[in-house]
Amino acid sequence: MILLVVDTQRGCFKDDLYAHDKVVENIKALIKTARDNSIEVAYVQHDDGPGEELCKGSAAYEVVDEFAPLEGERRFEKTVNSAFHDMTGLTDYLRSKNERDIIVTGVCTDYCLDATIKSGFEHGFNIIVPAYANSTYDNPYFDKETAYKFYNEFMWPKRYAKTVTVEETIAMMRQ
Repeated sequence: MILLVVDTQRGCFKDDLYAHDKVVENIKALIKTARDNSIEVAYVQHDDGPGEELCKGSAAYEVVDEFAPLEGERRFEKTVNSAFHDMTGLTDYLRSKNERDIIVTGVCTDYCLDATIKSGFEHGFNIIVPAYANSTYDNPYFDKETAYKFYNEFMWPKRYAKTVTVEETIAMMRQ
């Protein structure tokens, strides 16, 4: 089992996310539980390239302080939506460690999380999505609450991922 923390960067993870405070507390609890139970925490960071706000080396690129990686925790970089794209090396890394169960947290629900969850499923991983450990913003088609609920309550369950409460996820990590 591994905890994958996706795009929780200063340029992506802002106060107007859906259920922001609850999501922050849940991700912090998941990271702490993983570390306390010797479960690897790995980070994925998005890089839009030179000249963009979300560029490697910029303040916006760095993971928000509440979730900051510890020294030695793995980081994977992407320039596309899916953390499982070949360019990141994540899939090969997980296979080399015989990891099958991937807990996915982060932002944005309707962009990088959706692409990551579906791609992880297609690569044969067991994807676990804790409730209120991902979030998003309003978009032209959905308000942020509707977008969150569409993916977490309709799109992912029984198709691409096991969607469970944070408490159930923590219990899994403690086994």
